[in-house]
Amino acid sequence: MRDIAVFSGSAHPELAAEICAHLGVPLHPVRVSRFANDCLEVQLQANCRERDVFLIQPLVPPVQENLVELLLMLDAARGASAGRITVVLPHYAYARSDKKDAPRISIGARLVADLLVAAGADRVLALTLHSPQVHGFFSVPVDHLHALRELADHFKRYDLSETVVVSPDLGNAKEAAAFARMLGTPVAAGAKQRFSDDRVQISAVIGDVTDRDVIVLDDEIAKGSTMIELMDHLRDLKVRSIRLACTHGLFSGDALERLSQQDGVLEVVCTNTVPIPVAKRVPKLQVLSVAPALAEAMRRIHNGESVSALFS
Repeated sequence: MRDIAVFSGSAHPELAAEICAHLGVPLHPVRVSRFANDCLEVQLQANCRERDVFLIQPLVPPVQENLVELLLMLDAARGASAGRITVVLPHYAYARSDKKDAPRISIGARLVADLLVAAGADRVLALTLHSPQVHGFFSVPVDHLHALRELADHFKRYDLSETVVVSPDLGNAKEAAAFARMLGTPVAAGAKQRFSDDRVQISAVIGDVTDRDVIVLDDEIAKGSTMIELMDHLRDLKVRSIRLACTHGLFSGDALERLSQQDGVLEVVCTNTVPIPVAKRVPKLQVLSVAPALAEAMRRIHNGESVSALFS
């Protein structure tokens, strides 16, 4: 793969290195410096001219710093006459800002998509966007992968004969139903209403979960308030055990510790789209790698092959 050049921002270099190991290509260095006035400067330290350039940068905390760094990487690659620039977004944090559900608020998902394209992105490779419509906010081609296969392979090791997949809300029910089909289990969903970023109310669980082992599936877990609210209902319905699963394990504050200490929780499973500090990790946490899937998608993009075939 002589014509490919892969660079990583500072958000998650470990994931980028693992992707490059699967691709069999080097991860080229990036110099990020800061001027006295606090402005960032980025230099891509490898030739980009007429090459297929991939920039790997999840938008994780500090999100604004990592976003500006990505924009500067895009500008640097475009200024270096890259043949094509693909942004690899393992986690698109602004995807949650996808609708106008109150007066005079911004739609960050669309704005940041416009910024990435204006800075030079020719293509985007994303993983498990918060909602399907975010795909349409980009005016360039988007390859939208999900991590259901990796999660399903993990849970298939267990006896699933009495298991049900539970979505925390109706918005994620379609994804949960697809996951349940992979596992050959029924599906249920919570009826959720969100009042603020950390205050939710679940009025009921739709579906039969009594005396079942449940796998709660969501796209991301941040503060964990939705999961804790849902687990209160599940315990009232006398479930046998609870396993929590998500693609993006943000686990802000002490969320991971609080979730793992909930009664009935056997396991918390996520992928490595987001870096999880060693200090935050708990014995019940299982982190699955999405590097092979991202590397294969990048290889197919580079070679002009079908990426949708990965879902077959």
